[in-house]
Amino acid sequence: MKCERCGALLEENQANTFQGKVLCEDCCFDLMNPPKVCDPLAVASTLSIRKQLGQSGTDGLTDLQKQIYSTVVERSKVSRDELQALLKLTPQELEQQFALLRHCELLRAFKEGTTVYLAKY
Repeated sequence: MKCERCGALLEENQANTFQGKVLCEDCCFDLMNPPKVCDPLAVASTLSIRKQLGQSGTDGLTDLQKQIYSTVVERSKVSRDELQALLKLTPQELEQQFALLRHCELLRAFKEGTTVYLAKY
């Protein structure tokens, strides 16, 4: 059996059903708890924890988060679609990573016409 979202192979006891689809645990969790980019409590919490840990800039970020951040900074602004293609990310992966970078107040999003761009905070 396969997850209908990511294609991971599942054993019978690993399958979850959500909205009529067979999903792995990670995909089910992602759909039930999507990342919230605009979350003031998450921003305050993240900034407080980073301050306690003595982190600033890209300290404490994963390699992927650093790659996203540096790509956006190098280009001054980049559309979500372009960034997904450049880094070979799914929309869900980009949204999850961007949410954390937004909570760290490293990146922000804005709209020009119908295109959403990411830029340095």
